[in-house]
Amino acid sequence: MRDLAGFTGAGYEIGRPRWVQAAWLLASGVVQQWWVPARVRIAVLRAFGATIGDGVLIRHRVRVHWPWRLTVGDHSWIGEGAWLLNLEPIRIGAQVCVSQDVLLCTGSHDRRSPTFEFDNAPIVLEDGCWVAARATVLRGVTIGAGATVGATALVTRDVPAGATVLAPAAGVVGG
Repeated sequence: MRDLAGFTGAGYEIGRPRWVQAAWLLASGVVQQWWVPARVRIAVLRAFGATIGDGVLIRHRVRVHWPWRLTVGDHSWIGEGAWLLNLEPIRIGAQVCVSQDVLLCTGSHDRRSPTFEFDNAPIVLEDGCWVAARATVLRGVTIGAGATVGATALVTRDVPAGATVLAPAAGVVGG
């Protein structure tokens, strides 16, 4: 039986003082809006510690949990509605496409822990890969250079360079 009331978050460090966290939470609500230019989104993310290369496009409704744990290489795109739940670092290489509504989730919990403590790990998207719409990449995963993760795929382990990962095929109705 779990004792969620006993959760302590032991070993997890946010990496910034509370006032910076609070300021980010306020700013993040504004930068997600459709009417905020992409260059402003990038400037605000950089002001909060994100490392973002040249020619990066970050669309509206992109959620970044902690910008100081985000690195994005040159000429990469992050599509509308993507959620970068980066309790640990997310490193996105150059020429990477993260499509609409993708979830990159560095956080989890240890199911064996009686108090459900964190079990987090970074995510790396190497140069030239593509994570297609509504795919989910979980903690500790590296997507290799030039790899493709198909729409709605769930990625729980590393993907080799140049490989393609697809979601399981849906059943066919009729016939």
